[in-house]
Amino acid sequence: MVFTASDVGDAAEPPPPPSGPPSEALANALRLYQQEKYAQAGVQFQRIVQGETGDEPANIQKAQFFLGKCFYHLGFYQAALGVFEEIAIMSTGHLYFQTTLQWLAQLSRELPEPAGIIGLVGRYGDSVSVLQEFNKKETEDLYNELLFLMGRHWYQQGEFPRARDFFLEIDKDDDLYVPAVFFTGITHVRERRAAPASKAFLSIVKKFDGKLFLSDEEERYLNLAWLSLARIYYSTKHWDSALAAWNRVPQSSEYYLDAVFEESWAFFQVDQLARALGNIHTINSPYFDEYFYPESLVLKSVIYFGQCMYEDAQDTVTEFRHKYEPIQQELQVALAKFKDNKSFFEFLRKVHQKKDSTKDLMDDGEEEKIMGFSPDIFSVIRGALDDRTLLRNLEYVSILEKEEKKLKKMPAMFVNSAAGTRIQQDINTAKDVAIDNTGNLARSRYERLVEEINDLLNQTTRVEVEILNALRGALDMELKTEQQLTGPQTEQATIESDAEHVLWPFEGEYWRDELGYYRQPIQSRCGR
Repeated sequence: MVFTASDVGDAAEPPPPPSGPPSEALANALRLYQQEKYAQAGVQFQRIVQGETGDEPANIQKAQFFLGKCFYHLGFYQAALGVFEEIAIMSTGHLYFQTTLQWLAQLSRELPEPAGIIGLVGRYGDSVSVLQEFNKKETEDLYNELLFLMGRHWYQQGEFPRARDFFLEIDKDDDLYVPAVFFTGITHVRERRAAPASKAFLSIVKKFDGKLFLSDEEERYLNLAWLSLARIYYSTKHWDSALAAWNRVPQSSEYYLDAVFEESWAFFQVDQLARALGNIHTINSPYFDEYFYPESLVLKSVIYFGQCMYEDAQDTVTEFRHKYEPIQQELQVALAKFKDNKSFFEFLRKVHQKKDSTKDLMDDGEEEKIMGFSPDIFSVIRGALDDRTLLRNLEYVSILEKEEKKLKKMPAMFVNSAAGTRIQQDINTAKDVAIDNTGNLARSRYERLVEEINDLLNQTTRVEVEILNALRGALDMELKTEQQLTGPQTEQATIESDAEHVLWPFEGEYWRDELGYYRQPIQSRCGR
């Protein structure tokens, strides 16, 4: 069951404040609220909050609380958040501080994370005990929701043991249990505690692996658990376990290419070079043109160099430079065009608006420029600006714009009232901040992309230097001898199969059902 405002919104309110009788305006506003005439009630509550009716402070606080509820019921969630934020900041100095907590939880279902609700919930305490009043049958969903929000707050603060206290209290049958377990695992990862982190991720695998008809979100957390396990095993040099975990991420997953690329490094570590190169072929196949894994070519050149295949290594370096130097230059030029965060936000929004409309264009092989970029470079930019955090920020701005349009459709009497003016001001302020934050985040992603390409170009330069030294006979004789004695020798181009897979050697042609199973035969030339 998911809690709703009608379930718990008017429950557990504090007793009547020790104050004088309410003004006629307050009494009338409360009657309108009970009649669900929220727009009319909101107009009156705003007058009271502004001090126009002579109500005493306790009654003004009551009007403020009910004003937030009116805005919520009208669908003006940002304005409701603005009111409840004022109450939360006052803390125990406000009669409705504790009651406001459940409305913040309800708003977290309507507004995305960038709205800042998690931080407000965190103001209510650092112990599970502060939520005990909700730990009962009729409010169990609210209780679990608040536990999760509190845990997220302390996770963001880097207080990992405290975050786990909240996450581990969530009921196993609640929808938030698996996300809470995943975050529990991540807290252990952040603390470099491999064993408890693995235990958390394995519990997700145990819950979902082999189960039919998983939801999209359940499937996502299962794949994230496998990916996280693989990274832990890799970091602790349990190569076989890491490879097995990466292999469980299906091609349908959004994390598939991450798994294939990371698996390549594990194959490299255990000298299964044909399999590493096969993965690199998969990553760079035409099926994944829109994705960005330039480091795969650097790994490819390193593999060739380690096998004394210097010409192949140089060809790979040349391929990398031919592809990514123009991209790096064009990205730098474009970056200089954006003068502020707002202009970068507009750029981000256009990139995402073009995402679907350009797919057919690119599939048809058209070479028209997209937003001034060639299709290849546009794909790189889109990939860099397509993470979940940026999408949530874009979603937040879109929600605010929808609320703004909704306000314009309200009756003129409401729009022109102090309540309507407040809603508009709250939307404007939140939208300005959200656009600035989103633009700044997008800029940092873009700059990180440029830095990554620069770093990889520097790496290829170092590889080229080593290649030249090798070709000139400048490699240390001891290193050559070591390569002869311990370097991987010829790997035969065999095709192995098992009950589930047929493994095909790469022969220059790509087939979707072979992706992830390519092998490239490689023969060491060291010692020749």
